[in-house]
Amino acid sequence: MKPFIVMDVLKKAREMKDVIHLEIGEPDLLPSPKVKTALLEAVKNDKFFYTEAKGLRKLREKISKHYKNFYDVEVDPENIIITTGTSTGFLIAFHFAKKIATPTPGYPCYENFAELENKEFIKIPTKFPEYNLKTEDLESIDFDTLMISSPNNPTGTIYSKEELKEICEFTKNNSKLLISDELYHGLVYTDNYTTALKYNKNAIIINGFSKFFCMPGLRIGWMIVPENLKREAEIIAQNILISAPTLSQYAVLEAFDYEHLQKTKEEFQKRRDFLYEELKDIFPIAKPEGAFYLWCDISKYSNDSLKFANEMLEKAKVATTPGIDFGEYNNFIRIAYTKNIEELKIAAKRIKNFINSI
Repeated sequence: MKPFIVMDVLKKAREMKDVIHLEIGEPDLLPSPKVKTALLEAVKNDKFFYTEAKGLRKLREKISKHYKNFYDVEVDPENIIITTGTSTGFLIAFHFAKKIATPTPGYPCYENFAELENKEFIKIPTKFPEYNLKTEDLESIDFDTLMISSPNNPTGTIYSKEELKEICEFTKNNSKLLISDELYHGLVYTDNYTTALKYNKNAIIINGFSKFFCMPGLRIGWMIVPENLKREAEIIAQNILISAPTLSQYAVLEAFDYEHLQKTKEEFQKRRDFLYEELKDIFPIAKPEGAFYLWCDISKYSNDSLKFANEMLEKAKVATTPGIDFGEYNNFIRIAYTKNIEELKIAAKRIKNFINSI
């Protein structure tokens, strides 16, 4: 199993002083104040015990309502499972696969989850600037499960409604299971996107409260499973989860504060616009339409992303993620705009000075 290199970078960076942390995919903003109130209320009322394996019924109903509000898609709460972060959701979803095809660059833990479950993992390279999979890329590949992520980590690119519909139609027409990672939904800076459930009711959807809802430490995610997999997925959850953290479940009941969430999205969009404009003339960057990352081509300066990231950390005191975390991309780094504009201004100046020095 491959190491998650960004965690090694984070460890090293935390041992140094005056570092601007743009390596870890963790929002620095806080959730709605209503979440804290709900958490304290849960503690006050001694909510320390297991929920059912699928999670609180009230929370699953809230998520169901969210899909109606956000996408105009009907989701039965019985088809929703509350998970510990999204990681256990992927472990459950991958149980139903044998050969998983997925575009790269992509989140490094996907491949490690597949290895853990002895699944074949097929990586399909994509290209600058779209970084999106095309259905013709799949026609010569032997697989039973397609996994996509939109917005993508690390590129921040998304599938438009039209592109997503084409992929969903392909999976339906060719009897392929579709797993859609939608963790960064909400942090999308265009209206031309939706959930895969809009076009494929048999897709498995993975999402959670870590990114858009700004609660990575509460370790709460969810998955939506089709009717034919519902019971088996629940049995797996019973065994590997027992249940997701109870206090966290009560806290996120108040996470769907859309006025607060809109401000969160607007703040990240401002940061995206600022940092992209600052760095686009230094690195080729596909302008991200979602998430909070810039995927930067460093090939003009280096073909060793780990060495480059370490040098920039040591000399410029800016921590970034080496591209090799996301596949065979040793000439890229990922920069997370998860700090306020003032810190990003300092980081941009340091990066430019570092580039000038080499």
